[in-house]
Amino acid sequence: MASDGYTNPDLLAETDWLEAHLDDPNLRIVDCEPFDAYRRAHIKGAVGISVHPYIKDPNRPRVMEADDFAKLASDMGLGDDDLIVTYDSGWGLSASRFWWVLNYYGHTNVKMLNGGWAKWFGEGRPVTAAPAEPRAATFTPQVDDSVICLLDDGIASVGNSDVVFLDVRSDGEWDGTNDRGNDRRGHIPGAVHLEWLNFLSEGEYQTVKPASELRGMLEANGVTPDKRVVTY
Repeated sequence: MASDGYTNPDLLAETDWLEAHLDDPNLRIVDCEPFDAYRRAHIKGAVGISVHPYIKDPNRPRVMEADDFAKLASDMGLGDDDLIVTYDSGWGLSASRFWWVLNYYGHTNVKMLNGGWAKWFGEGRPVTAAPAEPRAATFTPQVDDSVICLLDDGIASVGNSDVVFLDVRSDGEWDGTNDRGNDRRGHIPGAVHLEWLNFLSEGEYQTVKPASELRGMLEANGVTPDKRVVTY
């Protein structure tokens, strides 16, 4: 897709660009699939994630602590000066989460592969089952609290006309017909709902929709640039 289709095209890596840069010394590709899937096949040169960076604590699901994530990233060969590209086979669900974790820990030089594994594999680009060569690296976390909304802040923002809560969960979670194993159902009062799959195209490979489509969809639901947007 042409770069002018997006407001911030640098957030995404297109498959042709990535193939042309596979041998760049400061490029690191992260396969965000379960590690067993990584072992079966992955993009040439990609590293897998042996431990998921999200902790499913029964009391507080959260992202891995800074020191733990620094060790994980360093062990994966992700360094402070690297350009990191994330991908998965689930339409970007896991890849965007890892992209967010990197941003949360101050590493903004990161892209998500547009169309993911399905597009890469479908176009016949280089794949392998061989693990990536080990690489010494140091990842230095620098927490950016501006990208997260903590519970107290969220509660205080309910009913604030300058804040929009954007619920991107499934339709069933939104309307309470699917509790996903949680004790309570429903959504934040006043939130608007757009399931995350609505942000992807319906073509052979589900790439991110261009800016014009995204903007129209968001504005129709009251998500406008003058608002503070809190997603969940």
